[in-house]
Amino acid sequence: MIRILAALAFAACFSDLAAAQDAGQIARVQAGQSCPGCNLFQADLAYLDLPGIDVSGARLRQANLALVTMNHARFDGTDLSISNLFGGRFTGASFRNANLTRANLVGAHFGSANFAGANLNGATLSGAELGSARGLTQSQLSSACGDASTQLPRGLTVPACR
Repeated sequence: MIRILAALAFAACFSDLAAAQDAGQIARVQAGQSCPGCNLFQADLAYLDLPGIDVSGARLRQANLALVTMNHARFDGTDLSISNLFGGRFTGASFRNANLTRANLVGAHFGSANFAGANLNGATLSGAELGSARGLTQSQLSSACGDASTQLPRGLTVPACR
């Protein structure tokens, strides 16, 4: 009986790892193919050029998008919580209803990007270029933080990071 329970526990651990991310789906995105709704947990997309890609509804939690170029990409409804978007280029991208909770957006460029309904709770926006971003509200920004170099649409402010 103990061996059966141990085997079940072992199998449960490995099934969780398999569900944690899908290497095939990550490889598709790294090759520049759209993958809406995919499981891209902890995907490494750093330094890639992925213009116009659609990852709407995907799970990109804890992903590395540092210095990526994803102009005109679609992140609608995507889970980007705790992800690193440091220095990325997201001109014209759509983050409608995306979850960016505790994400690092430091130094990223979001010219004309759409943030309508996005969750920015705990996100770090220091040095981010959001001056022409659309759909941003004071409520969203009040739950994030930034610094004096954060560029925002006229009339909006962001609390300083501590």
